[in-house]
Amino acid sequence: MSHRFEKLGTGFLFTEGPVWHPTGKFLLFSDMPGDHLRRWSAKDGFATFRKPCHMSNGLTYDRQGRLLTCEHASSQVSRTESDGRVVPIATHYDGKQLNSPNDIVCRSDGSIYFTDPPYGRAKFYGVERSRELPFQGVYRVGSDPQRAQLLVDDFDRPNGLCFSLDGQRLFINDTARKHIRIFEVTPTGTLTNGRLWAETKGDKPGAPDGMKIDSAGHVYCCGPGGIHVFDPGANLREVIEVPEHTANFAWGDDDYRSLFITASTSLYRLRRDVPGLPVF
Repeated sequence: MSHRFEKLGTGFLFTEGPVWHPTGKFLLFSDMPGDHLRRWSAKDGFATFRKPCHMSNGLTYDRQGRLLTCEHASSQVSRTESDGRVVPIATHYDGKQLNSPNDIVCRSDGSIYFTDPPYGRAKFYGVERSRELPFQGVYRVGSDPQRAQLLVDDFDRPNGLCFSLDGQRLFINDTARKHIRIFEVTPTGTLTNGRLWAETKGDKPGAPDGMKIDSAGHVYCCGPGGIHVFDPGANLREVIEVPEHTANFAWGDDDYRSLFITASTSLYRLRRDVPGLPVF
């Protein structure tokens, strides 16, 4: 299947973490090595949103529309308040600094889930330094924003994550193991019954990274050659071959049929038949 990619901009170092603001009608995305959080809109084009930005990676909004940011250089998750103040909401676990929060989602009840691989402690993508934690975890931030709750610690490189349409299951991918796992979400927000859901196979460059779900329950996940699209039964339906190595993507525009793709040095837009979902 051929795709019509619209290249919105290029010349970046490594793009990541796109998220669409539904009322502001703009996209935010990270350029980690450039330490630059950028904004794009059809009306105004590209602009700086925050620089420096602690080499931000994954972005989302909470249920109040406040920006949540995974920061590589500071090894924390921050929240941008309505008055513009940036406050840390997850920094440590068991007295040790987090590795480098990577990707993040907010559940319908307001709780926050994020992955914590060590990529932000490497050159280029972050600040080179040794790790304090001996594992790569997946965490939840609930009613106490200063206390991150460890949910799973047996991933090799936990990365992208997204909820099922009903919010009762959480998909989490593992970059190193090239697969997606699925968990049941318990009434208290913890995870149980984790199991292999799908694998991203192929001989082209690429591995699981950003992951989202559309309004029909199709799971989109970065993988070899581009973006792998699975149906709700975990069957691979399509591989969207992106012109550059792809790290992440987000649904946007008024009809949520635009897929904004952060691919290495560029930002692309691709129109789809099935719309995605707003984050709040």
